[in-house]
Amino acid sequence: MSISRRRLLGTGGSLALTGALAAACGSNTGRDSKDSDGKPVIEQWYHQYGEDGTERAVKRYAAAYGKTGKAKVEVQWRPGNYDQQTAAALLTDSGPDVFEANGPTLDQIQGGQVEDLTDLLDGVKDDFNQAVLAPKTYDGRIWGIPQVVDMQLLYYRKSLLKDAGVEPPQTLDALVDAAKALTDKKTKGLFLGNDGGAGVLGGTPLQAAGLRLVTDDGEVGFDDPAAARALEKIHRLYADKSLLLGAPSDWSDPSAFIQGLTAMQWSGLWALPQVKKELGEDFGVLPFPKDGSTGQPSVPVGAYGAAVSSKTKHKEEAKAFVKWLWVDQAEYQEDFALSYGFHIPARISLAKKADKLREGAAGDAVRYATDHGFAEPLLWTPASRTAYQDALSRIIKDGASADQELRGVVRKVGAELRRVKKKS
Repeated sequence: MSISRRRLLGTGGSLALTGALAAACGSNTGRDSKDSDGKPVIEQWYHQYGEDGTERAVKRYAAAYGKTGKAKVEVQWRPGNYDQQTAAALLTDSGPDVFEANGPTLDQIQGGQVEDLTDLLDGVKDDFNQAVLAPKTYDGRIWGIPQVVDMQLLYYRKSLLKDAGVEPPQTLDALVDAAKALTDKKTKGLFLGNDGGAGVLGGTPLQAAGLRLVTDDGEVGFDDPAAARALEKIHRLYADKSLLLGAPSDWSDPSAFIQGLTAMQWSGLWALPQVKKELGEDFGVLPFPKDGSTGQPSVPVGAYGAAVSSKTKHKEEAKAFVKWLWVDQAEYQEDFALSYGFHIPARISLAKKADKLREGAAGDAVRYATDHGFAEPLLWTPASRTAYQDALSRIIKDGASADQELRGVVRKVGAELRRVKKKS
């Protein structure tokens, strides 16, 4: 799951944007096209999935909608830097009518580049996973319909923990102690990625300490001593040499866990089928453990969603298609989530009744995502994310003062939040 997105920077970014604009404009003949029968033609963009069968599936859904006689849907599968391509195309008169988005972003919403889709969820809003719906909501309005939920979680090897007399960790202190106890000459206790966790953890430890990246009223949510205490414990894992570093593949791939290089690994739900195939029942999953008396288990989630461009000439037709596919067609939603990869349907009711998600570790994962899921808030901008992640890296790997580093981050994030509020 890619929750941290690439962004345009400096002169190089401007040049890249120019190229992307040219590519986007050249790929489409306009947004007011109709087929030979006079029906509207809706162009729908997806990023290139690595899961076999996904492209065929979405084209099958589009063809099924065409048979309703309401509109023809043409799917574009977009390789390369999809987010950059889409951001560029939204600024032109040529581009998608409906598009898949990790956001939409705050800039796209504030800039009037996307349509308000609030009415599409009338009567069913509460059935969508609220953690992934929240970042697609701004000013009380919904700007994207979540398609599937991806999540990160902690895998642990039952036999290795049993042999070491270690219980599955329920607190961050217990995780630190368990990782140390499980480390020997052949196996490390925990794998958080080859950088020690700075790239993947994000706000997960803060959430585990009972804090948030951004509060509901748009203020910094981690200006609290509990934040430094939690991050110092992540450094302890590094300082204790309990972390696996330099693995052949990074955190998103479960190979290190399967091969016994680590007793515990932070990875994604997508890895679960492979882990189960190789290890059978010799594994379990957990949320990131809580820290402190006010802490709570922490489960980062994210979701691509369907959005509608404000420049489409077929606004109502595009919205009707999005509602048909991502609100009304439960069969297609479950198929998209579970037939080609391993994801959770965005609808809570579908997630609860999906056979593949009802038992064992998969059932636990769905429960964790529903009960403890959180997503990066819409107001958590790229500038805020970079400032925080840079500080997190220095804390984990260099042992920099968590208190001092976070003070600097709080100042930068506070300024960034004030900036985006002025644009509202």
